[in-house]
Amino acid sequence: MVIRSTEIRPSIAARLALLFGGVAMLGFVLIALVLHLVMKHELERHQSEQIQSRMEEMRYMLMHARAPGIAVRAKEKLDAISPSDGRARYWMWSADPDFRYGPQLERIIGETSGKSGVLALEMEDRSLRALRIDLPQTEMRPAVSMVVGVDTLPFTKTAHSFELALMIITCVGTIMVSALGYWVAKLGLAPVMQLSRAVHRIGPDNRSERLALPYLPLELAQLGRSFNAALDRLEEAYHQLETFNDDVAHELRTPLANLIGQTQVALTRERNAAELLELLQSNLEELDRLRMIVSDMLFLARADQGERAYRLVSVSIADEIGKTIEFMEPLLEETGLKVTITGDATIAIETSLFRRALTNLIQNAIQYASPSSTIAAQVSQQEDQVQVAISNQGEPIAAAHLSHIFDRFYRADSSRTQYPEHSGHGLGLAIVKAVATMHEGDVFARSENGWTTVGLTLAKRPVQ
Repeated sequence: MVIRSTEIRPSIAARLALLFGGVAMLGFVLIALVLHLVMKHELERHQSEQIQSRMEEMRYMLMHARAPGIAVRAKEKLDAISPSDGRARYWMWSADPDFRYGPQLERIIGETSGKSGVLALEMEDRSLRALRIDLPQTEMRPAVSMVVGVDTLPFTKTAHSFELALMIITCVGTIMVSALGYWVAKLGLAPVMQLSRAVHRIGPDNRSERLALPYLPLELAQLGRSFNAALDRLEEAYHQLETFNDDVAHELRTPLANLIGQTQVALTRERNAAELLELLQSNLEELDRLRMIVSDMLFLARADQGERAYRLVSVSIADEIGKTIEFMEPLLEETGLKVTITGDATIAIETSLFRRALTNLIQNAIQYASPSSTIAAQVSQQEDQVQVAISNQGEPIAAAHLSHIFDRFYRADSSRTQYPEHSGHGLGLAIVKAVATMHEGDVFARSENGWTTVGLTLAKRPVQ
């Protein structure tokens, strides 16, 4: 049963468009913020210059007037330069009532008293920015205080219009960048879609088809190579599985056929107890063969799943070889073979696994050794591993077979064997390879100068 997720997953192009939009919005906001600060500073500077310009015009007249009637001329001047819309306003105050001008004079003079620079003033109908100066007494007039105010509304409207324009530009720009980013992403991801379609075409019926690497962009070439390599491994594993299944069926078919045939023959007529006993013994041998095949297959399956040797015990490899040879002494006497041991090393191993591998190596050497020859067991140490090699004299193994002898159910030329009755079911050396892998080692084989050497390496590991 396949459960399909209802979660909405946006495409990469949509995600990139959102990222482009987010980055664009951030950029537009930062630019707008900087422009707003610059605009605000420039408006304030312009207001200050306008106020100071108006103030300078009145200050010059009051400071340099020499003719009598200064107060009257000053008021006439203020009336003339005061806009009718009230955007600019003037106040003049003095102890002399003739030099007083402007509405709400006392409040304005009081609020600006003792303050310097441009100030903010709130009138009943508008907000102003104002500047006050105090002029000392001269021969022609008393001490006078002047206040000039400029309406902030035009500047505020300009700032608001500018802010609105920045907001519109930011929104429109973000949408345009997002749309353009989506189009660019779709265009840039077109090779990925082509790659997806090419991958989709590969199936069980065309396992040998591969991605066309020369047509992939540089960024996807490595992915394509990795995918093709994965397909190669899968095809090889699939081929091995097919071969393994065929071999398993063949190996199981023979003992099963023997069991069925012998049983059918026995049932064709009545048998005495001796004949039935002989039949049961023969069937038991076939059943034991089946048991060994199934047991070895289960062991190899566990090794394929990554099982490792963990019951490690520090032992002498030469002693373990000696114990195995002692166990196989009857078979060695039957075949007239001898075993010599050279070298030694102490290493942490799982003894049951090592003895199983060693038994298979020695049995393989016995099977292909020349009559009355000597089998050599050699132990050598390297920097981080120990090597165990079992060598026998006999017919050499062809190079075409040498690289496959550790494959499951693989048998080299059957004419090489000197003792067909002791041949196994083709899993012995595969188990040796599995044991080596479980000890973080490897296997090796060579056949030269009349000697065939098969062995394994074991990694030096601390006792757990």
